[in-house]
Amino acid sequence: MNKLKILHMYSDMLDLYGDSGNMEILKYRCKMRGIECEIGKYSINSAMPDFTSFDLIYLGGGADLEQQHIAEDLHKCRQGIAKAYKRGVFLFLICGGYQLFGKYYKDADGNKMDGLGLFDYYTVAEPDRRKRCIGNIIVRTEFTGKTVDIVGFENHGGQTKNVKNPLGSVICGHGNCTKSTHEGYFEKNVIATYMHGPCLAKNPEISDYIISYCLSTKAGENIKLTPLDDSLEKKCRQVMVDRLTNK
Repeated sequence: MNKLKILHMYSDMLDLYGDSGNMEILKYRCKMRGIECEIGKYSINSAMPDFTSFDLIYLGGGADLEQQHIAEDLHKCRQGIAKAYKRGVFLFLICGGYQLFGKYYKDADGNKMDGLGLFDYYTVAEPDRRKRCIGNIIVRTEFTGKTVDIVGFENHGGQTKNVKNPLGSVICGHGNCTKSTHEGYFEKNVIATYMHGPCLAKNPEISDYIISYCLSTKAGENIKLTPLDDSLEKKCRQVMVDRLTNK
């Protein structure tokens, strides 16, 4: 039986807007295909795991306070995470998790928090805390090989810059910066985004890309997933797309 092994990091601290639901969705979509899904957890002062033993490493979103609490501990994990990333382990990063894997995050008070530096982007928060990127968002993506409009909810004061390979183009909403043209960051084994909601609830294409990538990497060959009936998820997404585009 195929098996997906996930490490959910700081689930007790990084869980804005239902981000932990992303794990439930992956588990459900695996179950419907007869794929075993094992989800381990890591938090501050946990025993250091072998990050390369996982197929997927996941961090949800958190506010500045939560990011400050985990930053020092996360840096202790840098070597292991970097090794896993280079070996092809998938990184799925939401909001605060997204920010912390860049060069640095500077908060609204000007305090600078060093990121893991795995990627070249960096984030600077708006000094005026009332100026935030808030609301539902539509992002047009092509990373699956097809053009798909994905949706989510964003709420961030941070302005993420120097993103060389975004997840997609903003159709409605803000994105990486206020009124940005692009949102998120993408590599074949990295999806980083500001989309909460949880992100995977209305976007089954992202879930299946992650599952397929992880299983294919482990098997050393392309694994095609059994199609699921995603009509409800796609109808929910279309309702949001129509609402935001005034159709």
